[in-house]
Amino acid sequence: MKFCSSCGAGVTLRVPDGDNRERYVCDACQTIHYQNPNIVAGCIPEWEGRILLCKRAIEPRYGLWTLPAGFMENGETTEQAALRETQEEAGARVDIAGLFGIFSIPHISQVYLLYRGELCDGVYAPGRESLQCKLFAEHEIPWEQLAFPVMTETLRRYYRLKNEGNGFPLQRGEIIKHRR
Repeated sequence: MKFCSSCGAGVTLRVPDGDNRERYVCDACQTIHYQNPNIVAGCIPEWEGRILLCKRAIEPRYGLWTLPAGFMENGETTEQAALRETQEEAGARVDIAGLFGIFSIPHISQVYLLYRGELCDGVYAPGRESLQCKLFAEHEIPWEQLAFPVMTETLRRYYRLKNEGNGFPLQRGEIIKHRR
């Protein structure tokens, strides 16, 4: 950050009085600019025992598969964001069955909230951010072609719990950056 969004003056990275970490502070109006993690909401849409995945038509990870998910917009709940993203990316309407998991990804300052959902009518079609959408049985999931580690972790946990047959307790986790 170089300029204040309140007055346009330059900002300095420093620890404001009464705080304990560096923040961008406006040199002119003294506005403190807090930067916080982004919330990503998404859905695990199921239809007749299969999961709906979307092949990404945008970067990052163009051409790889993912669950429908994206950044929350101001003024919406996490559930509304998950429903909207599923409609936008997969052209699908879902009934939310419950919150499945909360995953923190500190190295990119994101928090994922993923809901379980049932397709309302089995209808889906790729949106402008998807090359294609497809229903997959567990043995058909393209594990090596999943776009993001959080999606791999989510689907592994989902199938483990589903196969155990004891319900879906809330999942929590942290996705750690792995060095290649």
